[in-house]
Amino acid sequence: MGDEGRVEIDGSVMEGGGQILRVSTALSCLLNKSLQVKNIRAGRSQPGLRPQHLSGLEMVRHLCDGQMEGGDIGSTEITFTPGKIKGGTHIADTKTAGSVCLLMQVAMPCVLFAASPSELRLKGGTNAEMAPQVDYTLMIFKPIAEKFGLILDCDIKRRGYYPKGGGEVVVRMSPVKQLNPINLTDRGTVTKIHGRAFVAGALPIKVAKEMASAAVKCIRKEIRDLYVNIQTVREPDNEAFGTGSGIIIVAETSTGCLLAGSSLGKRGKNADKVGIEAAEMLLGNLRHGGAVDDYLQDQLIIFMALANGKSRIKTGPITLHTETAIHFAELLTKAKFTVAKSEDEDSSKEAHIIECQGIGLLNTNL
Repeated sequence: MGDEGRVEIDGSVMEGGGQILRVSTALSCLLNKSLQVKNIRAGRSQPGLRPQHLSGLEMVRHLCDGQMEGGDIGSTEITFTPGKIKGGTHIADTKTAGSVCLLMQVAMPCVLFAASPSELRLKGGTNAEMAPQVDYTLMIFKPIAEKFGLILDCDIKRRGYYPKGGGEVVVRMSPVKQLNPINLTDRGTVTKIHGRAFVAGALPIKVAKEMASAAVKCIRKEIRDLYVNIQTVREPDNEAFGTGSGIIIVAETSTGCLLAGSSLGKRGKNADKVGIEAAEMLLGNLRHGGAVDDYLQDQLIIFMALANGKSRIKTGPITLHTETAIHFAELLTKAKFTVAKSEDEDSSKEAHIIECQGIGLLNTNL
């Protein structure tokens, strides 16, 4: 704690990136704690706030009537003082290909504890490197996050790709009184594998077909008894801005778990390679025996910390993003996390159980 009970955060520790800002400012807003973040993205090639981080911070500041000092591109230190969380419409525009899904990550926990329903109009990249693709958010994150007792309505108005972005996603959420704990430890058996390979802009549908075909071949080498259904799609020109391509493949299990692998195309990258990358990512997630894939684990931490009761998730190797999310969730909420190797006989040596006794945050606005 710093001046007047302000929490001081070192933005260079652990993962050392934008995730520290997202977790800390969302929790600052929810717990009504002032925050000072220093050394923001200190180890990155371009340290300090980038446009997408700043637009996320501005949106949170707006939705909780907060105050912020140091909110400039390149700034390595901010002070954030939250106010009262309000519903209504909030707009964030990265004006770049910065990820709309990362904007959603910082705003979503906050609006769950608002006084009235919220609409978030998020503009930027929908399928961006180093961030969840919007398809992942819809196909994996949304149904799993809804197990906490929230309802997430997400409408893709327009897709936007690197380098210009130009996409728009509208998210509508109603507030909750409290979040339920979740238990995702029994993976069950894989019952269905499906996916989506897309192209947009100047790329021919042939590229999507090559990605899908390479992915199916790769999966068939390991999983022979299931039909793999990957749709190939050319995004309508009026629903996509720029040129892009990519693929997401989802495995559904008998217990309602969802795990994925995804990859994005880029100039000079062979379409087969994109398909194989996504397939290998999915197979890796299936091999470790977890009920949650490597990219979902860190996204669930903040909700586990806020939920009313004990949450447990079984996952593969613990990622640095997850360790970072746990560190800052514990620091700010005082929720208690434990991480232990899974003892189940059917798990690989890499499987872990993340357990959290949540703080049971109550929405006092309702």
